[in-house]
Amino acid sequence: MKKSIVSIENLSHRYSKDWAIKDICFEIQEVGVLGLLGSNGAGKSTTMNILCGVLSQTAGSVIIDGADLRLEPEKAKAKLGFLPQNAPLHLDLTVDEYLIYCAYLRDIPKKSIKYAVDQAKDKCGISHFGKRLINNLSGGYRQRVGIAQAIIHNPKLVVLDEPTNGLDPNQILEVRKLIKEIAVERSVIFSTHMLSEVQATCKDIKMIENGRLVFADTMDAFNNYILPDSVILTVNNPPELFSFLEIEGITDAQEINENTFRLRFSASGTISQRIIEISVAKGWQLQEIMLERSSLDEIFAQLSNKSKPRS
Repeated sequence: MKKSIVSIENLSHRYSKDWAIKDICFEIQEVGVLGLLGSNGAGKSTTMNILCGVLSQTAGSVIIDGADLRLEPEKAKAKLGFLPQNAPLHLDLTVDEYLIYCAYLRDIPKKSIKYAVDQAKDKCGISHFGKRLINNLSGGYRQRVGIAQAIIHNPKLVVLDEPTNGLDPNQILEVRKLIKEIAVERSVIFSTHMLSEVQATCKDIKMIENGRLVFADTMDAFNNYILPDSVILTVNNPPELFSFLEIEGITDAQEINENTFRLRFSASGTISQRIIEISVAKGWQLQEIMLERSSLDEIFAQLSNKSKPRS
């Protein structure tokens, strides 16, 4: 049986009387980018802090490449790289000075430090900035330095907390590309509350809401989680709006423009075929009919509403 890179079992934590997270369970067995999604206050940060060894859980376990984070913290953390939301950069150091310092913190043997620093800089595209003060770098390149310190010891797991926050659109694209590149060799957990970032970067997704894991599957499955409940209809000879409501199963009709309408339905079945047949019979001159997929924000909202309350 293949050993998991990360195994989280029944992870729970309580602040005073309230559970911040309860019975979180998931595994990561392959390299790639996993999105940890959750709204503010959902329990995502608590999960992240426990996973990275910053916080000790009330119950449950975190196993990183076979090492229990609570029982063998040094062994487990040696296989973990972490970039918090506010990167721990020393702005008065050069890139090289800072990464050498991080290499010492990671207990990399002295004879291997130069190689480790050069490798991290090369992978993050900052080799030409080695002698430059971090204070003089742009936000995008500072983030690259932050990612470099997280991978300098070649960990099997890298955890990135909101790594694209505060960046401009071009910098966001560059950091997304970098994350995908480093995930070729290791597992990356990308924590965010931004649906667009998960969609653009991640292969798999775990969603935490109200302290519980409410979704765990692929990005494609997340996109298709909620079945369409509306169609967009374009006709050359449109009827009065109330005529659409006479079709069995149609619950609402909205005019988008002179020839285009959104029709909501209560049950799928053969609704599209039914609309096509009536359109032909009534002479509406149908041009296009398309099922409308729920937006990621709508899926997020519905999953949030379905999550269980804390106990």
